[in-house]
Amino acid sequence: MAGRRRTRGAIALCLLLTPLAGCGGPTTADTARTGVQHVLDQRSTALLHHDETAYGATGSRAEYARLRALPLAAWAYRVTGVRTTGSGAIADAELSYRVAGYDKAPVSVHRTLTLGRTPHGRWYVTADRPAEKAGKQLWDEGTVTAVRGAHSLVLGTGQSAGTLRGYARLADHAVPAVSGAWGADWARRVVVLVPRTLQGMAGLLGSPASDYRGIAAVTTGEVGGSGKAPADRVVVNPEAYAVLGDLGKQVVLTHETTHVATRAHTTPATPLWLSEGYADWIGYLDTGRTAAEAAPELARAVRAGHAPAALPADGDFAFTGDPAKLARAYEGGWLACRMIAAHWGRARLDAFYRAVGDHGERAGALPQALKQVLGTTPAAFTARWRQYVRDQLG
Repeated sequence: MAGRRRTRGAIALCLLLTPLAGCGGPTTADTARTGVQHVLDQRSTALLHHDETAYGATGSRAEYARLRALPLAAWAYRVTGVRTTGSGAIADAELSYRVAGYDKAPVSVHRTLTLGRTPHGRWYVTADRPAEKAGKQLWDEGTVTAVRGAHSLVLGTGQSAGTLRGYARLADHAVPAVSGAWGADWARRVVVLVPRTLQGMAGLLGSPASDYRGIAAVTTGEVGGSGKAPADRVVVNPEAYAVLGDLGKQVVLTHETTHVATRAHTTPATPLWLSEGYADWIGYLDTGRTAAEAAPELARAVRAGHAPAALPADGDFAFTGDPAKLARAYEGGWLACRMIAAHWGRARLDAFYRAVGDHGERAGALPQALKQVLGTTPAAFTARWRQYVRDQLG
């Protein structure tokens, strides 16, 4: 009987406290989160079904106009937090989306959404923007234009369809060129993003524009390169790319496409001289460029009596204010890969790249691959490379 009295008392207390604390029932925040999730689910469904009217019923149509050219296989929000305001709410969400035919898994990005509420309690979206410290997405910078190539999808903002078709032609040449050298064990297609400006490129990468001034393009991917990244994007700096000649433009896109192809075998064990050098090696393959033509900065250093004493370190590839130093690092890595292909053969170069990356961690990866694949040591390899650099550029 005493137990029953305590239970009835607890129930009565809960009833008294419900307006204030809920006693385990749904809180105002829980209710708001459920409502916000519901409207975002409706919004996602409308976008995937190309239903602009239904999309507009969930709030602002600005994103629909920017997104409608993007070929989507999936688009979904997962609300992670809601802060109610006097007139609506601010929601944190994880957006997962997948580009049809290109992404093997959804790409996840963090977004912050602003929502209003009608007098009848219905939520609607007024703004959708990148979360704090998150990089922008292409549609944040303007209306997306899409051009499909045979092996490529080029997405741009502030660019004409004709300009984007030019990128697609180069990418379509790059993909089979990379497969011919590396092999067919990759997706054999590439997504190229072309923002309006250098500032737009920096926004997509979440870094200052000064980091990429003079850099024609970069390839995104999971940091550390475990091979599990759902998607790579080649992001172009339209300002630096525009000043390149036809050959330079092709070399850049082939280089970046190589990074997409080799991603599964590029890990924390892979030194940058190898990953960047190999990408340049494929980029310059069969172009007829001599060593001095392809490595002008390193050639100047050698002729001035400043031949490198060691292979480029990872830090030498940092985007800093010294473009000549950066160029010498790339050129040194390219010559190392060119030397391997010339002395040991192309098949050994590919096997060496895979062996280093498949080691998984930096310690011991290079010595082991040099011994097992090339039958040499780090000291002997470096000495051979130093002599090769002097022979080719002196």
